[in-house]
Amino acid sequence: MTVRYPRPLRPGDRVGVTSPSSGVAKELRGRLDVAVRDLQERGYEVVVGRCMDGSTHLSAPAAERAAEFTEMLTDPSIRAVVPPWGGETAIDLIPLLDFERIGAAEPTWVVGYSDMSTLITPLTLLTGVATVHGNNLMDTPYRTPEGLLSWLDIVAAPQGEPFGQTPPGRFRSGGWDDWAKNPEVRGLTLDAEGAWIRLDDTGDVDVEGRLIGGCVETLANLAGTRYLDTVGFAGDDDLLVYVEACEDNAFTICRNLHGMRLAGFFDRAAAVLVGRTHAPDSRTLSQHEAVLDALGPLGVPIVADVECGHPAPYLPLVNGARGRVVHTAARSEIVQTLD
Repeated sequence: MTVRYPRPLRPGDRVGVTSPSSGVAKELRGRLDVAVRDLQERGYEVVVGRCMDGSTHLSAPAAERAAEFTEMLTDPSIRAVVPPWGGETAIDLIPLLDFERIGAAEPTWVVGYSDMSTLITPLTLLTGVATVHGNNLMDTPYRTPEGLLSWLDIVAAPQGEPFGQTPPGRFRSGGWDDWAKNPEVRGLTLDAEGAWIRLDDTGDVDVEGRLIGGCVETLANLAGTRYLDTVGFAGDDDLLVYVEACEDNAFTICRNLHGMRLAGFFDRAAAVLVGRTHAPDSRTLSQHEAVLDALGPLGVPIVADVECGHPAPYLPLVNGARGRVVHTAARSEIVQTLD
């Protein structure tokens, strides 16, 4: 499938904010206001949708969320759509979205991670439109560590020019900032040291392919359906497949990854990137061991503790972009090109 990239975001463009999954509770509206103001200060006009209620795990009934998401993606005046964060059950939108209509519209950037993987990964696979697996709106005010980029940098980047990211060597060991008490917080607490690690071997990695992936807990439920057909999407290309675990224990992640492999999700993988996680180990199986048990039979490099998981900081990846991953004793880097 030919990948299509939305045009770079420019000052004056409109950015849509909607919650295809979970909305924003009243006590966290202050953080939402800070994030919206940051977009406005970059010169963007922000359109906040109707589906933003945070009193339950859903911002609105599924039909309303699907309709608003589709409206924003097919409105030529809206150039990017970003949710406040993920959620739990965005899968209920899948049968309600008109992917043909969305694919026929002028491409719009869609950004998100966690439960948003349920939507952005099928969007790329079914329509060929690139999407960004990156920090959500509520994370956007944080200052980006050296070596990494914000999703705002990526959606504004010129098409065809490569951009690289390197791990900062530090991450957040656990917990979240209290946005209710301090909605203006911008400094990331990166209190632990950590680097990428190769799980399947100790040799150097230098591999290329198109990027695709997302959150294990949400994508596993689509494995084997047309919504997660990576083989049809790949065509003649190899894929760099990335996965990350949010919170499920190692046994569950192991089963999910086995199921995704058996359903063909990794069939065209030239390498697998695994996001750093705070998800718990099981008594006799760690998260790293779970990945190796399920994906070791692929016989491709498996690089773990990449900053594409839930723990901060965040390394945005563009679904559909050409990527090159280098991991040696001297350096670790991923370079993406929107072509």
